[in-house]
Parts: sequence; structure tokens; C-alpha cells
Amino acid sequence: MKINMEKRVMIVPCGDYDEANVRPALIELLNKARLEIRPGMKIGIKANLVTFLKPQTAGVTHFSLILELSRLLLELGAKVVVGDSPGGPFTKPALAAVYKATAMTRIEEIGGSLNYNTDIAHAEFPKAATISHFTYTAWLDEMDAVINFCKLKTHGMLGLSCAVKNLFGIVPGLTKPEYHYLYPDQRDFGNMLIDLNEFMKPKMLLNICDAVVGMEGNGPTSGSPRYVGCLMASKSPYALDIAAASMINLTHDESVTLPLSIERGLAPKSVEELEIDGDISKYFVGDYKKQPAHGTAFGGSGFFGKAVKTLLSPNPRLTPELCIGCGKCAEICPAKVITLKDMHPRIDRKHCIRCFCCQEFCPKGALRAKRSAVAHLFIREK
Repeated sequence: MKINMEKRVMIVPCGDYDEANVRPALIELLNKARLEIRPGMKIGIKANLVTFLKPQTAGVTHFSLILELSRLLLELGAKVVVGDSPGGPFTKPALAAVYKATAMTRIEEIGGSLNYNTDIAHAEFPKAATISHFTYTAWLDEMDAVINFCKLKTHGMLGLSCAVKNLFGIVPGLTKPEYHYLYPDQRDFGNMLIDLNEFMKPKMLLNICDAVVGMEGNGPTSGSPRYVGCLMASKSPYALDIAAASMINLTHDESVTLPLSIERGLAPKSVEELEIDGDISKYFVGDYKKQPAHGTAFGGSGFFGKAVKTLLSPNPRLTPELCIGCGKCAEICPAKVITLKDMHPRIDRKHCIRCFCCQEFCPKGALRAKRSAVAHLFIREK
């Protein structure tokens, strides 16, 4: 029987991050994926290293998985480079600090490398739906192939952070807020992410998801760890995201990129149309605390439509007792609508683009995506 690799998602159990479980799980996953690794092949592992988060927070791809995958690839004769472009400056000192915080420095102990090339390349991508010209991290051009190793997390703006969202990390750190500002509309931003995935597709060897312990709630950086117990992989980032979303009971309406990938003919319409190798039902977490994408089902054109969208869409809201007055939110805000008053952020709601960068990079989780009481009433009635 012919296997449709664009619809195939492989799922293997992985009970924790101990080497005794991680190594056999990754071996099984790679065997199922039927990867062809040539001696001397240079493989880049694009991890999720969004910021200075320790592995136990569930905000980054766990170092034990990256370590063991690197070891397996090295044993096959490949050369391995691990990297990402976290939020903030894309500089060698900033990368070194993130690698240390996330324990990725262990990669160098086994013969792998960490990326410190901070050069930037410029892409021309005429097939794009949204972004036909963009900048990206040049270290990826040095690779023969790339593995996209994401983390299963909820996301304040997009609903889901998994394989598709992880490719936003090919954009240099301080350019990310610019793209948030250029594409404040959710559809445009979601299509931009898909464009990045399509640009990288010829070089993408495999997409793998760390779903051993995911992040729920105030994701993608300030949520809570939630046990799921598996690893997932697919040649298609869209198929992987559809399977991952179904496991945490996240519907297409609660995500930005899922419906767009289907609309663009890049993914099947439902998880039932996927070719799943493994028992996905074992990993279903029905009460996973979600962050539904804001405003996707509301609003419309004209003054009334915009007013409805403003009323029903969530906004970043401050929990004052958690705020330390560090000003990171104002620093990272792409629209520059946050100021500090009495050591607390004040947000100009009229000009806020709801990108939730402030929520994502708040070191204490003091900012959260929340809907108004009116919106909650409307949604319950609906």
C-alpha cells in the first residue's frame, strides 16, 4: 500500500525525558519516518528556544530529546547543528545565554554544535500568499537538511504553537516584532507563517513534536506543564498540527493556522483523513487548558463589524501582583503602545494590535489573554 507522507503522522510513546525512554522512542520514530541519512550530511535541528526558559517549564523543546536525536544522527555519520532565533537580539551573547538556560550546551559534549552564526539572508518567495520578501537566519543555508523539532503548547494569539509556528524562529529575533506589526490581521499573520514553512519545505527533512510534557493555559511561555506522554512526527507540519490539536481538544475555530492550511490545500480537513501510525486515542487530553485564537470567528467589515470584533476579542490583561515592573512588555511591543506608569504597564487599547508579544515575553506571566465579561456571555450563548 502506498503511503501518503503528506498525510502521515507517526506517534510513539515516551513516558518521560529519561534516556532509557527517549532513545528507543526516537529510534522507533526515525525508523517509521524512513529517513535517509548520508555520512557527512549536515543536519540543522531547529528547536523551540523561544527565550530563557528552563526545560522543566515546558516552554522549550526539552534538551534530552535534542541531545539524543543529535547522538543518533551523529552515530549515522551526520554532522549536527542545533539552533533557533529566540525573541530579542539575534547576537552571540544572547544565543549563548539561551543555550545555557535551556541546557542545550550539552549538545557540544557529544560532538554536536550549537549555532552562533548571526548572519541574515534575504529571501524572494514569489509563491507566497502574504510575504514574498523576508529576512531569515542564514545558518540554515549551511545545512543539507533541517529537522523542525517543536514543542506542543497553547498560544495567546494563534491558539496553537506546534510545527507551523515553530518556523517563525527562522526570522531573526528583532525582526519578529516588525512582522507582527506588518501583519496585525490574523489571516495575514497565519498565512505568513505558512509561507515560511513552504519556503523551507525543500530542505525540511522531518517535523517532530515534543509532546511528552506540553504547555497548557497561558502559553507559549507562561503556561503550566501538562503531561501528554508521546512524541509525534510527520513530513508535513500541517498534518502534525492537526493531529496535535485533536489530542488537546483544540478545534479548527480555536486556531489560526489550521483552517488556513486546509484552505490552501496543504492539509486534509480533519484528523480522520490523516494516516496515523500509532494509537492517538491514548494521548487525548480532553481538559487541556486552551488559549483559543482571539477574534477569528467574530467581527466583519464596516464600523459595526469592527466594533463587535473589538468587544469580543481578548486583550492582554495585567495581573498586578505578578508584575515586577521590568518593562520587557514595553520593550518588545511592536506597535509601541505600552508605557510604564508607577512601574506597571499601561496599554493603549485603541492602537493595540493584539499580537500578544507582551504576554509571550513577560518573565512572570503577569500578562494574559483574556476576554471581557460581555464576550464570555456571547460565546456561552453561541
